[in-house]
Amino acid sequence: MDIFYTIDEKYLQAVEEYKYGESPKSLQLLNEIIAADPTYARAFFHLGLIYYYELKDYQQAGYCFKTCNDLDDRFPDLYEHYIRLLAFLNLERALETIKIKALNIPGVDYAAIWEIAGKHAEKNKQFCLARSCYQEAILTAVTTKRVEDLEESIQRLDGKEQRMAAFRYSVI
Repeated sequence: MDIFYTIDEKYLQAVEEYKYGESPKSLQLLNEIIAADPTYARAFFHLGLIYYYELKDYQQAGYCFKTCNDLDDRFPDLYEHYIRLLAFLNLERALETIKIKALNIPGVDYAAIWEIAGKHAEKNKQFCLARSCYQEAILTAVTTKRVEDLEESIQRLDGKEQRMAAFRYSVI
């Protein structure tokens, strides 16, 4: 039986278990951490990851991400996953609020935040907003691969706009 002397050691063990595909063990350790210290924000973050990506329990994932954000709103790792969940659930107001907050936190991958916002806008046929988000993402991207992916997104957006214009033209 493993004996952990501090909550931080237990947290690191939970992260390792998750990293190596042992989600049930990680889930158990994270719940033990929260039982011992209900203000340990990072435990809620990793619980959110497990509920979102592994268990597909989106309501519980949202609760965990929101709780982490409420406890420690300066934790940069949270925002990309939280915004991805909000976009997936099509929660526009919450997404906009968290996006604005994320863009003011040091350490957040701003390009990822803008890209997710762009994809969400594109999915909802808000092409002007999507283009603006993709352009902001390009400005904050730091790798050539990401810039190329974002340029492909803009090209895809151009194609959709042309199809919509052709459709509108034929209807009129």
